[in-house]
Amino acid sequence: MRQLYRSHSLPRLLALFAALFCALAQAVDQPDPAFEQWVREFRQTAINNGISPQVYDQAFKGITSPDQWVLDRASFQPEFKAPVWQYFDNRVQRRAIERGRREKEKIAPWLDKIEKRFGVDPDILLAIWSVESSFGGILGNDKVMRNVIRSLATLAYADQKRKKFGRQQLLAALKILQAGDIEDRYLLGSWAGAMGHTQFIPTSYLAYAVDIDGDGKRDIWNSVPDALATAANLLSSNGWQRGKPWGYEVIIPQRKLPAGKLTVAEWEKLGVKRANGDPFPSKAAVAELKLPDGRQGPIFLVFKNFFVLKRYNNSDRYAIAIGLLADRIGGAPPLAKDWNRPFTPLQSGQVEELQKLLKQQGYYSGEIDGKAGPATRKAIRAFEARAGVVVKGYPSKEVLELLQRQ
Repeated sequence: MRQLYRSHSLPRLLALFAALFCALAQAVDQPDPAFEQWVREFRQTAINNGISPQVYDQAFKGITSPDQWVLDRASFQPEFKAPVWQYFDNRVQRRAIERGRREKEKIAPWLDKIEKRFGVDPDILLAIWSVESSFGGILGNDKVMRNVIRSLATLAYADQKRKKFGRQQLLAALKILQAGDIEDRYLLGSWAGAMGHTQFIPTSYLAYAVDIDGDGKRDIWNSVPDALATAANLLSSNGWQRGKPWGYEVIIPQRKLPAGKLTVAEWEKLGVKRANGDPFPSKAAVAELKLPDGRQGPIFLVFKNFFVLKRYNNSDRYAIAIGLLADRIGGAPPLAKDWNRPFTPLQSGQVEELQKLLKQQGYYSGEIDGKAGPATRKAIRAFEARAGVVVKGYPSKEVLELLQRQ
């Protein structure tokens, strides 16, 4: 079973290409004497924390300057500036749902084993895998995956807001190398050091990493079972309730409702109902209302497991997106109420058609992925300007129809 679901060759090949790219990028950087002095001084800190001199020296071999790309990303974090509709459209979308269902069938024995051990819904794990790394698709992308040691050393050395974080995570990353779970040339991650299929920062990896495939390594970079089991361990360790929901879409009355947590029975007395008309399974469960798009958008009654999801990423949007994508992978229908949008939305798959037409006409050079991110919206604005219409940049039905007429 292990051999079927370990992705040895392709991810390692992609990781090696990315590592070579990073090495080449470092080669053209000019050595920074101040940074090199910092590395020499931090060596003793690492040794005092149990890192062998040999591991430290090997990890920093060839690293002579901070990574400006990391500092640029650290100073610009646009994720939560996105409109609500865009945030959810780019995560709970057709390609992710269909891929999640295929992966669910493909790795069913592992998902069953993980659920039996940790009690976490497999659909939740598939949703996390999708949102965190596009089912591992980003791991070989040298535009977003960098040398973790260099990235964290950069933050520890040069980022005033994240120096403490960088030092803490750098020590943890060195401990990972010393344990032998991954070779230094494969230790790649995001600008902030998030690693592997499920994007764990080094301290979280040390706390929760699991070797469920039994090869002696906790390999979240190349073993999908290990990565999903690690995510399940994090959730389980933080109080995940086996067999319980994360939340439900609901309808609320027009009158003002209290803030905070009440039992389902108390919410029902106030006029809160499930949007699909089904009864709530438990009247005694404690829940809280969440209105990520105000009263005019979808509204959710969320439970304990919602707050456990926030231990993965402390954001209401993130936890709701994971829950909604998991529901859709599990066969649930779309939301009863759509997000507030200043345009007519496209149907499933039409964003891909929009991207293809923009690419054909020379406005877009990114991936055809069904995600209307910054590059897609920039292309739409360029097309609208050339077409002589009001420039808005929305992935709308009107823009698609205009493209089709060109």
